Amino acid sequence: MVRLLLVSLLCFSGQLRAQTARIIREFDVPLAHQAVAVDSRFFYVINSSSITRHDKQDGKLTGTFDGKAMGIVHLNSGILLKGKLYCANSNFPQSPMSSSIEIFDPKTMRHIGTRSLGIDPHGSLTWVDFHNNSWWCGFAHYSGKNAQEGKDNRYTTLVRYDKNWQKQEAWAFPDTVIRAFGTYSNSGGVWTSANELLCTGHDAPELYVMALPENGYTLRHVRTIPAPGLQGQGIAVDKSSGQRIRVYGILRARKKVTVSEITP
Repeated sequence: MVRLLLVSLLCFSGQLRAQTARIIREFDVPLAHQAVAVDSRFFYVINSSSITRHDKQDGKLTGTFDGKAMGIVHLNSGILLKGKLYCANSNFPQSPMSSSIEIFDPKTMRHIGTRSLGIDPHGSLTWVDFHNNSWWCGFAHYSGKNAQEGKDNRYTTLVRYDKNWQKQEAWAFPDTVIRAFGTYSNSGGVWTSANELLCTGHDAPELYVMALPENGYTLRHVRTIPAPGLQGQGIAVDKSSGQRIRVYGILRARKKVTVSEITP
């Protein structure tokens, strides 16, 4: 019985190591650089001060937003929630590090609201998600030439707020993932229906599957999934795909938006 159990565990472990994110669609998008969000009909390419909306079937451009006149200079990852597009926004590389959530109407592609987080000691906001009735935010710190305020990327933090934006909890990232970030930090994050948090770095073609710890203050690194369809940056999970986990990502060097399906 013990031998059978050990064999089963080894097989299961092997399945986890073999998991990959296989590219199933590619779209040519000249402005693909920073992040992508997705709903049931469109995907939205987010860049520092602009957003473009594209049809999911053929990638055709169907709408644009230009925030330069408003002074928006560093939009990051975004999510679609109850008919609104929420985008992380920061003043990177300025200091002190300040952040906000910028809100858009995806139908009209107009800016309709903001939630300021002000000067935040956690770092520079790179992504936002809503999961289990809470807001989740990834805050980046960098090492090397991009380090700010006397901190390096070990200070990268995940923060949970309640639905009214009152801070509830915060976690550090484990050493294995910090090393994978190199001198950069956590660029994207999104929760899946399986209650796992998928995170990305700045440029590595990998997804870091994270989970909340049973105790303590450090996230648990469950596994790393090879993801040739992305180069770090902001990602999105298509919630309209049912049980299939389909991840939208960016290939900056090739100016493409990709759709990858996570398979065993």
